[in-house]
Amino acid sequence: MGTLSVRESKTAQLKMSTVGNSTNIFWQESPVGKLERQKLLNQKGCVVWITGLSGSGKSTLACSLSRELYTRGKLSYILDGDNLRHGLNKDLGFKADDRTENIRRVGEVAKLFADAGLICIASLISPYRKDRDACRAMLPDANFVEVFMNMPLELCEARDSKGLYKLARAGKIKGFTGIDDPYEPPLKCEIEIQQKDGDCPTPGAMAGEVVSYLEEKGYLQDH
Repeated sequence: MGTLSVRESKTAQLKMSTVGNSTNIFWQESPVGKLERQKLLNQKGCVVWITGLSGSGKSTLACSLSRELYTRGKLSYILDGDNLRHGLNKDLGFKADDRTENIRRVGEVAKLFADAGLICIASLISPYRKDRDACRAMLPDANFVEVFMNMPLELCEARDSKGLYKLARAGKIKGFTGIDDPYEPPLKCEIEIQQKDGDCPTPGAMAGEVVSYLEEKGYLQDH
């Protein structure tokens, strides 16, 4: 076999670099498919992605929604942004690249939960639109329900249950979303939750709105 020219060698290296870090791997199909799992659970797997500023009520909605689904006999699981940074994403910081990788990992895990037939509730600030859109693109058949907690910064900062806004204002936290790092609101979310006549909806009302959407779209039964 002849020696590769410099140009051919560079082309070969480029092709190899696009393969990724994992090579010689093959997808292993499960003997029990998604449709069978959904039939067993009598529901359709999907991802409910709750996004918004810190203090906007994401975790409150996630917990209330999970409880409401449970009372209806539906199986869900919450992927909470803070909780995941204690384990799966504990090696990541809050720079733009780390935020992107954080969301990518959560998106991949959420996809697996949805494939298992569960209603996966992902609750994260997820400030960048392109990262959320990338997670949406992972899900087949439009099984991605984006819920935007559209609460004003003033309200979120007034709540400040974790004291993070105070630290960010004091310069003790850098790159804090809403203060010195941007939040990019969804352009075409499925559900938008906001104040009505200056009042925030109750946890039950918020959960009810999401459940109604899931029911209307057929996620709460397997057919």
